[in-house]
Amino acid sequence: MKNDLANRLFQFSVKTIEFLRTLPVNPENKVIRYQLTKSATSSGANYEEAQAGSSKADFIYKLEIALKEMRESNYWLRIINSIHKVNQVNKEDLRFLVGESEELMKILGSIVKRTKDNLVTN
Repeated sequence: MKNDLANRLFQFSVKTIEFLRTLPVNPENKVIRYQLTKSATSSGANYEEAQAGSSKADFIYKLEIALKEMRESNYWLRIINSIHKVNQVNKEDLRFLVGESEELMKILGSIVKRTKDNLVTN
C-alpha cells in the first residue's frame, strides 16, 4: 500500500492533468499545459524515486527535486489563476490545486529539513 504522501502526489498529478484539459486551446495554454504537466508529474515521480534512494544523500536529492517541481507547479497554477476567467467548477478545481500544491510544498520542505537535520545530529 502506498503512503499517504505518495498518493497525494499521484492524485495531484492526475487532477492537474484533468484540469488542464478544460483550458481553451491556444498557443499560450499549450506552453502552460506542457510545463505544468511536466512539473506536476515530476514531483510525484521524484518522490517515488526517493523511496528507493541508495543513500540518505540520494533520498534528500530526489526530495529536493520533488520540492522544486512542486514549487514550479504552484507557479504555473498561479499564472493560470491570474490570466484565465474560468467557470465556477473549474475555479473550484484551480483553487484546490493551488492550495494542494502549497500544502505539498510545506510537507516536502519539512521532510527535506528533518532529514538534513537528522544527518547532522547522527
